Amino acid sequence: MPALERHDDVFVLDLGDTENRLHPDWVVSVDTMLDEVERAEGPRALVTTARGKFYSTGLDLDWLLAHPEQHPAYVLSVHRLLARMLSLPVITVAALQGHAFGGGAMFSLAHDFRVMRADRGYWCLPEIDIDIAFTPGISALIQAKLSSRTAHTAMITAHRYGGHEALDAAIVDHAVAEDSVRDTALELARPQTAKAGPTLATVKARMYAPALQILRDSGAPVS
Repeated sequence: MPALERHDDVFVLDLGDTENRLHPDWVVSVDTMLDEVERAEGPRALVTTARGKFYSTGLDLDWLLAHPEQHPAYVLSVHRLLARMLSLPVITVAALQGHAFGGGAMFSLAHDFRVMRADRGYWCLPEIDIDIAFTPGISALIQAKLSSRTAHTAMITAHRYGGHEALDAAIVDHAVAEDSVRDTALELARPQTAKAGPTLATVKARMYAPALQILRDSGAPVS
């Protein structure tokens, strides 16, 4: 399960050491830890990372298949987590030490910056290959964060981007050696801690207003 620790003014949220799927309990745990980050006073920033082969493989489809009656509520909980990360009043950096697929890739896009391992690991939106349509909220998030050409390719082909290719496509901001992913993310976050607060929250809310509105809308259709 996720764990939160603080290194001076930078919070580090460890997503776990498994596939880190977005199980309902995982979503609640991460949301609770974001409460702690948001309630903290003074300068602060947030880095998310994980341990092992995966950053996150996204939606917990096994759980979803076993609980089809909870599909709408589950998807909305994921939407709201993405909206919260997208609008969090601190600078956020995703340290992608391993694979980021589907909802895990979307979670990384909700951060302000992304650092990815250069030599191994993929960033991918595989929904077209597993016959799952993007919801309006997810589509809005992807298109708000990626260039139109990259969003088009990623969404309709499920292309797997390695670190250098993800950097070239501006999906990530840095592609570095495995042992430098976390340190690079921390180096990005530390100089930005003084920006935390209501002004940053307002800037993000206005910058991503269309995507946030759809993600937060409880009446949004779910595919």
